[in-house]
Amino acid sequence: MKHGFVKVAAATPDIRVADVEFNTEKICEAISEACGQKAKIIVFPELCVTGYTCGDLFTQDVLLKAAKDALVKIAAYTADKDILVFVGAPLSVRGKLYNVAAAMNQGKVIGLTTKTFLPNYAEFYEMRQFTPGPDTAEYICFNGEQIPFGPQLLFKETQMEDLIVSAEICEDVWSPVPPSIGAALEGATVIVNCSASDETIGKDSYRRELIAGQSARLIAGYIYANAGEGESTTDVVFGGHNIIAENGAILKQADRYHNEIIYSELDIQRIISERRKNTTFKAVTGQTLVQIPFHINNEETALTRTFPKKPFVPSDERARAERCEEILTIQAMGLKKRLAHTHAKTAVVGISGGLDSTLALLVTAKAFEMLGRDKKDIIAVTMPCFGTTDRTYNNACEMTRKTGATLKEVPIADAVNIHFRDIGQDPENHDVTYENSQARERTQVLMDIANRTGGMVIGTGDMSELALGWATYNGDHMSMYGVNASVPKTLVRHLVKYAADETSDEELRRVLYDVLDTPVSPELLPPKDGDIAQKTEDLVGPYELHDFFLYYMLRFGYEPAKIFRLAEMTFEGDYDRETILKWLKTFCRRFFSQQFKRSCLPDGPKIGTVALSPRGDWRMPSDACVAVWMKELEAIK
Repeated sequence: MKHGFVKVAAATPDIRVADVEFNTEKICEAISEACGQKAKIIVFPELCVTGYTCGDLFTQDVLLKAAKDALVKIAAYTADKDILVFVGAPLSVRGKLYNVAAAMNQGKVIGLTTKTFLPNYAEFYEMRQFTPGPDTAEYICFNGEQIPFGPQLLFKETQMEDLIVSAEICEDVWSPVPPSIGAALEGATVIVNCSASDETIGKDSYRRELIAGQSARLIAGYIYANAGEGESTTDVVFGGHNIIAENGAILKQADRYHNEIIYSELDIQRIISERRKNTTFKAVTGQTLVQIPFHINNEETALTRTFPKKPFVPSDERARAERCEEILTIQAMGLKKRLAHTHAKTAVVGISGGLDSTLALLVTAKAFEMLGRDKKDIIAVTMPCFGTTDRTYNNACEMTRKTGATLKEVPIADAVNIHFRDIGQDPENHDVTYENSQARERTQVLMDIANRTGGMVIGTGDMSELALGWATYNGDHMSMYGVNASVPKTLVRHLVKYAADETSDEELRRVLYDVLDTPVSPELLPPKDGDIAQKTEDLVGPYELHDFFLYYMLRFGYEPAKIFRLAEMTFEGDYDRETILKWLKTFCRRFFSQQFKRSCLPDGPKIGTVALSPRGDWRMPSDACVAVWMKELEAIK
């Protein structure tokens, strides 16, 4: 369970209706298989010991006695197994019949969760045989021991304090107020559901959305095990639609109409991190629910779930196109409001022929379209200097013309050389002063043009650059409105590609595609043989790695060792272990040392769940120390 990962399973065994001995054998086989796969929690369907579709056979003493004996037998089977098991069964208590989920660990039944909401409509008639569970938990005698019996039982792992499991049964989650709500508010991080939900047209989609939505609402893991083949088909058919979800995302689901066990790993640390940040998720104090300890060995969990290389970018092409259109609209809407509010006569954009300034120009053009204004009032300024190449210069000029903006060229080499003379900088010394003098001169030009034309300087820097501090303080770091401030570099590329694919202007499309093919560079050092000499990713590392680090550090608060583990697995074959570790160390050092640049960021629209605005998502002292993070990375062998 290293880094908070717990492997879990949802199982639909082959069963025969009312054949308890056969069903018990199949349940034990499934437990054995799950243990072989190193699963720590396994969930079975509702009433699977007997079969859900027994009907009035549930009134027969012989069936109920066999079911109780089966629970004792299955529990005994777990004695040498490292697993927490939930099995659905009928149970007679004080002359009433209850639908329960029996929790088993280390050879014993440790709790009996009762079903709260019994469906008695359409094809369901559970109240004919069963009684709703009690309002609160109590203790009953089961197999000679006092066992907790009732709703919302909390099963708490003895070594991993945040692994708290609670069960509900089928209809409970379909009700207006599922019992899992109260359990989660009392600390349950994993909800299990023993279910028997039959198949009707479209029900699978609703079921999937329901389970994903409940896991999101509770900020929890959710393991849903559904009845399948083997149940009676007299009136209904069950598909074995098992689902494992985590905080709104489906991690794994079974193929319907095929009995199987599905596996995935729940990230308990991620769940706790999300709950800590969500101030509307208010835990109940007082510990009013019954807590039951259970034990599983604390060992490293082999991961089968995958993590996207580009977590900011949807992998599905259609979803990616929709996301790009929405982001461009958010950016443009933010800029539209700011231009209208300030009565800006112009929008001034420094255009370099690179990705970021290209996106800023496209967003500005979209904002002007929304305002119904002539795009000639967009002043795109190209400022060639020592590192400018013909390729980027020509692309900047052509792009400006094709968008309808006004192109203004202001060569800055002479001004920078005069500045070098004034401050005593040797022009042959290509150090940080040499580079930053150009960036600051460009910003001065843009600001003054904006003043002269009654306009506003539109910032081009992206979120990845802000995370790394890869911006010249009071140079490209500064603007009057930063439209790209919440857009990571990997997403900038897809936004420009989307714009290229959507435009009907073939010449503009060609230019945009050439921008996409151009190496990322600030172009502050002289070219070599006419080509870009200064490539950003050679200096600070691959942006796809840094965006991966940024996402998991800020979105979920993962520790560096966990981020490294996920990156090593995700980028296997792309980067070796040493390379990933090197750039992760670089990311951590720069992220902490460069906070002072983020502490005084210009305004800009938030577009996603990760943002670095000091007024919103990320408030960090500029002199915070990176020592704890680096110590963990240095310990990695």
